[in-house]
Amino acid sequence: MRRALYPASFDPIHYGHIDIAMRASRLFDELIVAVYDRPNKRLLFSAEERLKLVEESLRHIPNIRFAIYSGLTVDYAQKVGAIAIIRGLRVFSDFELEFRMALANRRLAPSLEIVNLIAGEAYVHLSSSTVREIASLGGEVSTMVPLHVQEALRRKFSELRQNGDNPVYMVSMTD
Repeated sequence: MRRALYPASFDPIHYGHIDIAMRASRLFDELIVAVYDRPNKRLLFSAEERLKLVEESLRHIPNIRFAIYSGLTVDYAQKVGAIAIIRGLRVFSDFELEFRMALANRRLAPSLEIVNLIAGEAYVHLSSSTVREIASLGGEVSTMVPLHVQEALRRKFSELRQNGDNPVYMVSMTD
């Protein structure tokens, strides 16, 4: 069985992620969509919340499994028997980061392939950071995320406001 791993923070999942997952699921017998539990970024949703949003977004695809993981991605990929790690590319700045990560991962796990899928043209502008920022300011994100994600964003930002937290997420050039 040819199994691939599609790892990301998915905070939150958006249509660009969904497009990559759907396309990758056609290339492999099984795709594990894995939510990284502790990325080095300010998270809006817990790992469990992100996993639930991912599952609801992709459960219609029969050969996709879902998981939360921690530690090195290559270690997790080897643990689950993946032969490839799937990554999405949107813009040139993604390429440099993904290129460096692929080289590091190749050094750590030479038997794993890194498969980069170019984002669909309709999704090249999407990032979770952009979705969070727009949603935090009350903007319309219906063309960026499924309805259940829109609702989760509304609930989360409402909770943050009620708790007196600053719910505005500004996009930086490093996101």
